[in-house]
Amino acid sequence: MALKATPAVKAAEAAKLPFRLLEYKYDPSADAVGLQAAEAMGIEPERVFKTLVCALETGELVCAAIPSDARLSLKALATVAGAKRAELADPAKAERVTGYVVGGISPFGQKKALRTFLDDTAILHEEIVVNGGRRGLQIAAAPEPMAEALGARFWPLQAE
Repeated sequence: MALKATPAVKAAEAAKLPFRLLEYKYDPSADAVGLQAAEAMGIEPERVFKTLVCALETGELVCAAIPSDARLSLKALATVAGAKRAELADPAKAERVTGYVVGGISPFGQKKALRTFLDDTAILHEEIVVNGGRRGLQIAAAPEPMAEALGARFWPLQAE
């Protein structure tokens, strides 16, 4: 279990979130990590949520979790975060702040907990999947308890 005891898994356990762990063979050459994860696990891409770290014009970093087959609306994220603008964060900065490497960034157990926003399509599913804190490890849980454990709310975040 040592390899699976990531800060994300420990945070989910500490929050008493009922979850299960899923593993898959991570492909470092994949263009879209979330889509590759969904395919490798045989789960619909709309249920596998990718974690995107974004920077607001205020300098605050926030976390958006959206389906792996969707595009993030930076304008929608900025609006729900109470900002004028948002952009994807520099990958090195995202890694430094969260404590995870790109492809393994989880909304759980970040070194500096970022405000998290979940796409509202999550509530359409009995279970969604987010990164478990390392490449190839995922946390599957019901969306409402997951949002509660993250202190997150559901918002429409997808680009049209």
